[in-house]
Amino acid sequence: MEPMAADLPPTAADTERRRALEAVLMVADEPVPPELLAQLLELSSAAVEALCAQMAAIYEAEERGFVLARVAGGYRFQSHPDLAPYVERFVLEGQSARLSAAALETLAIVAYKQPVSRGQVGAIRGVNVDAVMRTLQHRGYIAEVGHDPGPGQAVLYATTPLFLERVGLDSLDELPNLGQFVPSGEVVETLERGLRLEDPPGG
Repeated sequence: MEPMAADLPPTAADTERRRALEAVLMVADEPVPPELLAQLLELSSAAVEALCAQMAAIYEAEERGFVLARVAGGYRFQSHPDLAPYVERFVLEGQSARLSAAALETLAIVAYKQPVSRGQVGAIRGVNVDAVMRTLQHRGYIAEVGHDPGPGQAVLYATTPLFLERVGLDSLDELPNLGQFVPSGEVVETLERGLRLEDPPGG
């Protein structure tokens, strides 16, 4: 039987743990929480965090084409940010699957206002958002999280861990402050009119 990492000499044990982390993260299809990695490696979460930080520094120093990033409360491998042009060229064929401007605006509203109902999102956007909300839910970016205690008990929606993963955030606390992006009411009204004119049927 192969020896466990804990049975190996210190240097060999560290190498074994790094290799184990690499193997697990390579096959994971979503960020892996440090608590789960700690269970797999029979280490403390703090030790896993330190090991991941060490690995991330090594990859950066070696100028690898990928990084070990912490997003959505876990760790995953992803392409290095400065290689985005090459990655974008590679995935160009899938651009038809990208979200429309209307869907992105709706997703942003949910992200900043959550938990929020379809009616509330529609009131902010000024258009019916049922189709767009269904698309976002189907893609796994938003999910039902409860009901409004008010009349009608409307379904409330919030973003999912997949949303955090796709935008590269570890938590919602890392969302940029809206104050630095919010334009004047006049500009917002102009933008809204333009979006309503440009939106295809169904968002």
